[in-house]
Amino acid sequence: MPSQNADLGYFSYPEAGPVPGVVLLHDVWGASDHFKDLAARLSGEGFGVLALDLYRRESEVSIDNPGAWMRALSDPAVESDIEQAVAFLKEQPATLGQKVGVVGFCMGGMYALLAGCGGQGVAASAVYYGLLSHEHGILHAEEGLDPARKPRQPLDAVRDLRCPLLALFGEEDEFVPLADIRELESRLSNCGPETEVVVYPAAGHAFMNETREEAFRPDVARDAWARMVAFFQRALA
Repeated sequence: MPSQNADLGYFSYPEAGPVPGVVLLHDVWGASDHFKDLAARLSGEGFGVLALDLYRRESEVSIDNPGAWMRALSDPAVESDIEQAVAFLKEQPATLGQKVGVVGFCMGGMYALLAGCGGQGVAASAVYYGLLSHEHGILHAEEGLDPARKPRQPLDAVRDLRCPLLALFGEEDEFVPLADIRELESRLSNCGPETEVVVYPAAGHAFMNETREEAFRPDVARDAWARMVAFFQRALA
């Protein structure tokens, strides 16, 4: 598949086009080769994929405490980046004028969910083990979060869902409690767009990440990938 380094990140696309676009959002550790590989793999399924580098403006990325790092990130700034990425894809010859979806993993999954509930112009959102709560877990702070940086938690945002959503979780995720996932399902039951939440038994966080042997679950990853591809083929047609 042809690919190029764009100002916003890494762009991979099929030679034949135009095809639907997808913005791919990395986890807290950044735009690693793993996410470039996922972008290339998804472009092989018939999509133009921009692996957006959310840290491209940072002179240095040194993450000692991933929770503190994520709490300090500005959600509105990331959502603005996603909006720019959507506009980029709609202007490229490979994806010209096509619908654009978003997919994200962990922190990126949280932002994929927020993008589906915001004004970023995405037509479908796929969430892999996205963080859901500010009230407990890795995003929680006893002193509270800066409302300018974290204006609303993902669970509260779903009432404004604007597009079809596929959310994929592991039942044993140490960062996304099953109670949060069930609360997500409950809140989505009142939404208008098509939604599906899949919970995989015997899987935890990062089950798609083959570079993390202790977390990777090949059978679960294959099923989740197939569901995501079918979802985007349907929602972005």
